[in-house]
Amino acid sequence: MPVSRVLPADLPTVLPELAELFAGYLDFYRVPRPIGEIEAFLAARLSANESVVLLARDAVGTALGFVQLYPFFASLQLKPAFLLSDLYVSPAGRRQGLAETLMNAARAHAEQSGACGLQLETAKDNFAGQALYEKLGYVRDEVFYTYWLGLNAPA
Repeated sequence: MPVSRVLPADLPTVLPELAELFAGYLDFYRVPRPIGEIEAFLAARLSANESVVLLARDAVGTALGFVQLYPFFASLQLKPAFLLSDLYVSPAGRRQGLAETLMNAARAHAEQSGACGLQLETAKDNFAGQALYEKLGYVRDEVFYTYWLGLNAPA
């Protein structure tokens, strides 16, 4: 299945189907949001080149999955890296190796960009995801803990 990067110029045609996939992703994590908010979020990230979205389509052009990467700097390596923030495959695209294809496309993009690595987080009970990540060479961090501080954004 072909995978391509979504560019800001693609937004007028791609945003509705990308937002529908992203809505499925948010539903999967039980944090649904209105489609308008999702479209605004994605358009802002892509228009400002704050994220990289790779979109997978089937042979007839139906969007079936995506991966979203955010650039950051790995301070301990003194090099750029990517956070693999979001990976989603629609129910119609599952069991076809699409998640692996998207993960490999993310790796290729990171390598071509000169990044020193890809970082991701997953739920402790996402055993299928963990198996895929480990199959692809990702190593679970046994040294560092991840912490989160939720903040109330000003209105």
